Amino acid sequence: MIHLFIFLPLIAAILLPLFRDRAIKRLVAVLSAALTLGLGIGMALGNVGNGASLETYSWIPQLGITYSVTFEGVSALLSLVTVFMTLLAIIYAGWRVERNSAMLVLTLMMETGLLGIFAARDLVLFYIFFEATLIPSLLLLSVYGKEKRLEALTKFAIYTIVGSLFLLLAIIGVKVYGGSPTFALEELLKHPIPSNVQMILFLGFLAAFAVKLPIFPLHGWLADFHEQNDDSGVADVMGTLYKVGGYGLFIWTLPLFPEAAKTLQLPLMAFGAFTAIYAAWIAFNQTHWKRLLAYAGLSHMGMVALGMFSLNATAATGAMYLLAFQGVYMGALFLGLGMLATRGNATHTVNQGGVMDSAPIFSGLTMVLWLAAIGVPGLAGFVGEFSILFGSYQVSPWISFTAGLATIAASAYALTAYQRTFWENSPGRTVDIHGHASSDSPEVIQDDIKPLEWAVLLPSVAVLIVFGVYSSPALALIQPSSDALIKLLVGGQ
Repeated sequence: MIHLFIFLPLIAAILLPLFRDRAIKRLVAVLSAALTLGLGIGMALGNVGNGASLETYSWIPQLGITYSVTFEGVSALLSLVTVFMTLLAIIYAGWRVERNSAMLVLTLMMETGLLGIFAARDLVLFYIFFEATLIPSLLLLSVYGKEKRLEALTKFAIYTIVGSLFLLLAIIGVKVYGGSPTFALEELLKHPIPSNVQMILFLGFLAAFAVKLPIFPLHGWLADFHEQNDDSGVADVMGTLYKVGGYGLFIWTLPLFPEAAKTLQLPLMAFGAFTAIYAAWIAFNQTHWKRLLAYAGLSHMGMVALGMFSLNATAATGAMYLLAFQGVYMGALFLGLGMLATRGNATHTVNQGGVMDSAPIFSGLTMVLWLAAIGVPGLAGFVGEFSILFGSYQVSPWISFTAGLATIAASAYALTAYQRTFWENSPGRTVDIHGHASSDSPEVIQDDIKPLEWAVLLPSVAVLIVFGVYSSPALALIQPSSDALIKLLVGGQ
């Protein structure tokens, strides 16, 4: 079943161009995404109490490359978030984006790439999915992007390709120096890499995954990438899910290079904490919503890095929890910006004003998403951030304290921007002495939330509330992997 789970979106993407009718294309895309989500939920429920099996087949035996995939632990959680958010993105693209055929195809292709990244347990197979997912991401930007999309695309491609080159060389080095007969993770762990080469190979993996987190200073592509993507927010949702650097560190980098990770523990924790506070500060000064969300996401990735490099089970668990659920609230916020664009904010400026008066329900749902993003208790974002800070404090109180300042800064930039967009008066809008508003701005749409927007925002908010109040199911998926990782790194201490 896992093979169908991974490749069903790709099959649907291949079939979509065969249909001429736009409604049929939309229906096929939505049904395939919904079926993929159903398969994921079914596998997750089937694994309860039984565990997940690793399926391994020899693929290119001459090179030691296998087709090894699984659906367990962190991989299962991130896969479920991916298929959930992809379904919402496809629903929104199908009914809101006018020229949506290519967008639906590329989104489904990207879904298969992401699911392959999370399922792969062979290093070369992982690399293939890791690189293949880049193609639809670049095409979404090139086909649907704005006037400066070529500059953003070039910057993103350079960062990614250079990082991936270092990763490829390091992957070859892992097998050569470790002596494993295959690239399968189980075999690689049985053949430890000599201490004298761990550091250089570790840095090769780090270069690629730091770009895809991203963290400072390898984040230069991020804001332009989001700003130049399509107004609908669909490509931004998939880009948010493509922040797989933290997962790569968790599954591959730290287990394969434990000595190098321990050597660089404090400097890398400091980089994560600095990224969190630096990005929050930059976000506060943004007047473009997409750039603000990009830096907010960067701040969260700094927290994820802090959790991973703390080499602490609690912090690592929090890092994976935050990585998973930031895909929900950040993705939904990007789709919310697409909805905001239909209400007269096509330029995505923060100081639009007056949305709360014309769309109170839409504004309220968006507020919940922002509260999740700034880590308010009772929502999923809080569980991840608190776990990271609690775990990292046990390693370095000062670094943890520095990163904690980012949560304060997040409240400042998020609530300030929200106030300017949703509460304050819009330009050309007046309020009389009785509190009744009028507007001379013809482009402001005086409609509250629409059925399509309900279908996208309400499930996102529900997931964030459920896993903010009842986090045990998600934590149960992450904790065994985190405990095993930390035991491998520090000998169970």
